[in-house]
Amino acid sequence: MQPDHPQKHIGTHATLASQGLTACFHRMSSTHKLLRDCAATLIPAGDIVVLEAGTEVTVTQALGGSVTVRTPMGLFRIAPADIEALGADAASQYGKKEETVVAGPVNQEALWESLKGCFDPEIPVNIVDLGLIYHLELSPGDRGGQKVAAKMTLTAQGCGMGPVIAADAKSKLEALPGVESAEVEIVWDPVWNPRMISDAGRKQLGLE
Repeated sequence: MQPDHPQKHIGTHATLASQGLTACFHRMSSTHKLLRDCAATLIPAGDIVVLEAGTEVTVTQALGGSVTVRTPMGLFRIAPADIEALGADAASQYGKKEETVVAGPVNQEALWESLKGCFDPEIPVNIVDLGLIYHLELSPGDRGGQKVAAKMTLTAQGCGMGPVIAADAKSKLEALPGVESAEVEIVWDPVWNPRMISDAGRKQLGLE
């Protein structure tokens, strides 16, 4: 099945593009043909579609366990569970790597560090260094562990990828030892702007 609306423009977030950062985005040139039908998320609309077996895709970003690919229909995010549709070599190259297990009780430092493994599918900077995380709070859980309440924003309010990024952040937090649950809320106050990018993020984007 092909997307119902391939006419939608698929590109970088308007906020960042308007700041002239488009040329800073990570580019790759690895091209693959899908070995099977593959579920994917249309960027930036956020719609779930199926890319058919045999579709030629070019990987543009592979960070945080997911892969962003370009096709004649636009950009799509392929989730970690479906990367093997690109072939064994691609799965080995782009698939989720072993993560360091955090020792000791969960704390704020561990929360922030875990979210550095979460990325916007169009921007090669983690959501912490992008300045998207506004709040992280730990509280006692119901089963002896800890609950996490997080508030995050997006680089553009019209981006349909918000639920996908929030779900990825939730998964990263709940993977921490000692965390029994996490809730990630998307908020718009204050409105994000490029000045919120950390020094490390600005360096990655070539802004310094």
